[in-house]
Amino acid sequence: MEFAEVVRRRRMVRDYDPDRPVPPEVRERLLEHAVRAPSAGFSQGWAFLVLESAGERERFWAATTDGGTPDGWLTRMRRAPLLVVPLSHKAAYLDRYAEADKGWTDRDESRWPVPYWDVDTGMAALLMLLTAVDEGLAGCFFGVPPERVPALRAAFGIPEDHRPIGCVSVGYAGAEDRRSPSLRRGRRPVEEVVHRGSW
Repeated sequence: MEFAEVVRRRRMVRDYDPDRPVPPEVRERLLEHAVRAPSAGFSQGWAFLVLESAGERERFWAATTDGGTPDGWLTRMRRAPLLVVPLSHKAAYLDRYAEADKGWTDRDESRWPVPYWDVDTGMAALLMLLTAVDEGLAGCFFGVPPERVPALRAAFGIPEDHRPIGCVSVGYAGAEDRRSPSLRRGRRPVEEVVHRGSW
């Protein structure tokens, strides 16, 4: 598929065919492409928790939801056969920029205008979403509620120095997939968001 077509087709899909697993070679391409994301200082401060078995996915949903009766969104999302939790690792960036070639002699976090460890990990997640489209699959990036992060850490042994920035669900689109009502707002035109030369 042409790159422009991949970008046009990329959307967040919230329902999956539970009977069609993600082929292993496609899963590996998703991950191989994710690590091609840019990272400040080539720090590569990310990790990816891959959950494929029914038991792993059930543990994820048990840890990240309140355990009540699932609503329609959750019912459809739970059908995804592959979940990837991208994790950012701030220490990798602080350590990298304390190395001689970067010129800083400390690990002072205040030098960072934004948390590039999260930004770069988000870019890796986007590469997974684009790869899914290119492979004929669907995907969605969604957040983990902050109050559920400790349970997620406990369920999978995630180290404290790695922060889950969300989750990427991947699979073949299900029969109940429907467009988000939010899309009625329409996409903002380029002319509205681009400021050339000055604001």
